[in-house]
Amino acid sequence: MDFCEKCNRIFWDATQYYHRTDDVDAEMNNPFEEKSIEYYLFLKNWIDAVQWHLEDIIRNPDIDPVEALKIKRRIDRSNQDRTDLVELIDSYFLDKYKETVPAPDATINTESPAWALDRLSILALKIYHMQQETERTDAAPEHIGKCREKLRILQEQRTDLTAAITQLLADIESGRKYMKVYKQMKMYNDPALNPVLYASKNR
Repeated sequence: MDFCEKCNRIFWDATQYYHRTDDVDAEMNNPFEEKSIEYYLFLKNWIDAVQWHLEDIIRNPDIDPVEALKIKRRIDRSNQDRTDLVELIDSYFLDKYKETVPAPDATINTESPAWALDRLSILALKIYHMQQETERTDAAPEHIGKCREKLRILQEQRTDLTAAITQLLADIESGRKYMKVYKQMKMYNDPALNPVLYASKNR
């Protein structure tokens, strides 16, 4: 099993494991050794799964505004955790390929390996939920048909993205491409950069 196949397997297993309880407050129980790349991949999808469902909950038109604000704050924290984890996974690749000397004509990719894996994790969740839609017994045949076609496209997208990431890693390993990771520049969570936050401190 190559690396991307392993990623897809872990993302899918994590997605299914989350849906055993389908509870945003459920305990993760990561089955992998702590700080291993497998551990981080499982954690990545778990964070994505919880946030997916928080986004569903907050869109309830009857939600209590106070509860909605709590969930919005939780989503903000989740986004930060997600970004931190992507950077951690990229550190794994930086260390893995640290001895590789890029070719003189090596090029850089539009995104780092970990951010590409971020999309692969989200695809696992999209495929799971679209598959659930195709199995509904309370939906019209037209809805089921549209969802089946969307599911086919999502599965094709996962195949294409998996191949592209595999090629990217091979190119980095061979020196045809090189990694360059830009640390997060998020401003809205930073009290020194968000004007609303630093203005409130000066009141």
